[in-house]
Amino acid sequence: MLSVTFLGTSAARPTVERNVSALALVREGETLLFECGEGTQRQMMRYGVSFALSEIFFTHFHADHFLGVIGLIRTLGLQARAEPITLYGPHGAKKVLTQAIQLGVERIPFQVEIREVKPGEVLREAGGGRREAYEIQVFKTEHGGGSVGYTLREHERRGRFDVKKARAAGIPEGPLWGKLSKGEPIQLADGRQLTPDPFVGPKRPGRAIVFTGDTRPCASVVDAAQGADLLIHEATFGEEERDRAKETGHSTAREAAQIALAAHAKRLVLSHVSARYSISAEELVSEARQVFPDTTVAKDGMTVEVPYTE
Repeated sequence: MLSVTFLGTSAARPTVERNVSALALVREGETLLFECGEGTQRQMMRYGVSFALSEIFFTHFHADHFLGVIGLIRTLGLQARAEPITLYGPHGAKKVLTQAIQLGVERIPFQVEIREVKPGEVLREAGGGRREAYEIQVFKTEHGGGSVGYTLREHERRGRFDVKKARAAGIPEGPLWGKLSKGEPIQLADGRQLTPDPFVGPKRPGRAIVFTGDTRPCASVVDAAQGADLLIHEATFGEEERDRAKETGHSTAREAAQIALAAHAKRLVLSHVSARYSISAEELVSEARQVFPDTTVAKDGMTVEVPYTE
């Protein structure tokens, strides 16, 4: 299973309907947190997101994107957590996050590693070991101060095993089928030696989820989101505030849709919605769908599952 639960979808300040930025990505039982705005730990409790996470990713250090880490780290300490946690962010992460997590805490009873990342970096290691079946790619965004976005991209999967061909070739069902499906050659009881190629189809793509954080529309996001199964792009404003979006380093819903279209993404979810659209944000959806039909606006507590395309 691969899914995203939106914990906070508001821009700049919380509203009654929307908390500030945070989302939880769950892959095969592993939880990754992206952003940690004020009140994120309450949202995690409210929407059933596990506290047994080991990594938090920050796109930049405006207050609405990271202040919640103060309370979250304190709570984890009070829960007698022993496992280490790693915090990722662009340049300045070590200074900002070190100061934040020490506020109001005499001692953190578990290891907190802070890693500064830069565009083009690929995070293949996690918690002292190699990530299984996926990697996190860091890309450049345009929101000032070296902001970044993140792509979770799964590795290619093995091709499908052709049961009919295996039976036609007289290969007995059981361990030999398993070996072929894993790409291993086999030898039959009659002495025949067979390779997997005739029985296993071409490799199949893994899934990709792209999270931009705050950004102006830019080529680096288009590149990062090529063929993405899910693009989560900020849409702070509607077109009537296009000039303000440009002035403040944000995007309109239509601009986000144009990015999704250029990247050939499969699905677009808009987030980081200004308080003026807080209740329904239907006008943002309408603007975006004129360009990219498969668009929705995230709501707090909404979970989006990302299936395999084949």
